[in-house]
Amino acid sequence: MTMITMTDVAAAKALEVAASEGLSDRPLRLKVVGGGCSGFQYDMYFDDADPTDADEVFEARGVRLVVDPISLQYIDGTEVDYVEELHVSGFKFNNPNVKGTCGCGSSFSA
Repeated sequence: MTMITMTDVAAAKALEVAASEGLSDRPLRLKVVGGGCSGFQYDMYFDDADPTDADEVFEARGVRLVVDPISLQYIDGTEVDYVEELHVSGFKFNNPNVKGTCGCGSSFSA
């Protein structure tokens, strides 16, 4: 079964950002784009456009997630988390499809 999930912390942060930016009615789009030293990078943003018929739409703890079919093949089964650490804060993708990552952790290969 195709699935994208979010932890409680990630969903709360996404809802907080959406509310502060006035984007609570917009879906959160997850994409995989080419780039980085390992070949692919994650992209995540509140989309101004409505989902298309080709998009997969997931509901995760009150957040509407939208993924295009090309990206979905690389992130199916991914859990989105949010971490706040001393030197790094941000969304983290726990992706079971990753075969390798770069040294800085910002790109991956599948």
